[in-house]
Amino acid sequence: MPLPERNLLELKDVTAFYGPVQVLESVSISVPEGGAVGILGANGAGKTTTLRAISGTVRAGGSIVYDGQSIRGFRPERVASLGIAHVPEGRGTLGNLTVRENLMVGAYMRKDRQQVATDLDYLLELFPNLKQRIRSNASALSGGEQQMLAVSRAFMAAPKLLVLDEPSLGLAPSTARSVYDAIARLRKESGIAMLVVEQNANLAFSVVDSVTVLETGRSVLTGTTAELKGNDEIRRAYLGG
Repeated sequence: MPLPERNLLELKDVTAFYGPVQVLESVSISVPEGGAVGILGANGAGKTTTLRAISGTVRAGGSIVYDGQSIRGFRPERVASLGIAHVPEGRGTLGNLTVRENLMVGAYMRKDRQQVATDLDYLLELFPNLKQRIRSNASALSGGEQQMLAVSRAFMAAPKLLVLDEPSLGLAPSTARSVYDAIARLRKESGIAMLVVEQNANLAFSVVDSVTVLETGRSVLTGTTAELKGNDEIRRAYLGG
């Protein structure tokens, strides 16, 4: 008899506030160890706020449990030290540092220098554009290259969970596809768990196993990618069909 799936991250009835304004009403999401879960929803549904609640950058209520430990209310640096790496919307690369320096900033808390070097080589093979631009300042990169750098810098922290906020935002369709192909390969080869917020459901479905749909700060539907691809309402709203 197979062992039950263990959740690395579990949100139950999570609420969140910006000042006095409540943005999340009741969000519940589970990410299994080594699994990948997508979050879909219209603008203003609470997708980015959900990720911020996990990372500790907004005031949150409810239950947020990571690796068996409640992390609700933890400061962002403590959340990161536990093994959650957040790639924010807008990428957040350090424009005045080179590609290499950005990647090493990601690894600054690690002591396993040999594995750091191995991970660096792996990422430069995964993203050959970064290898070609290794000495360039991040500010000189294209939007697609900056997104590749942001994902790579987060991976250099050796997290158990990679949280991605709109990786395709502002990218040309072919560039977004290339970024997602690399993210899918990263997941397959490293076994890292992922939580992905994405407007483009077709891209998200190429990486994730299941999806939670948010509407006005509530999780209203959860299912496997296969189930949601077969859902007429989801297909019309998010898949262009």
